[in-house]
Amino acid sequence: MEEKDDFQLILENGINFGRGGDRKDSNADKVKTKAKKKKYITGAHGSGSAKQKAKYREQRANRHKK
Repeated sequence: MEEKDDFQLILENGINFGRGGDRKDSNADKVKTKAKKKKYITGAHGSGSAKQKAKYREQRANRHKK
């Protein structure tokens, strides 16, 4: 049996562009931050910049409501 070159293998089997290898747990590398917690989003924790950001978020949310 002779060895097949890469071109012949591709002709016979096609090309698979799917994912290969092992998959890590996607939540294992994520870092939980305070920025997504409710107090920080609403500006209730006392920071002036957070209160200002909350004001801008509220304005943006209400922009197209009538």
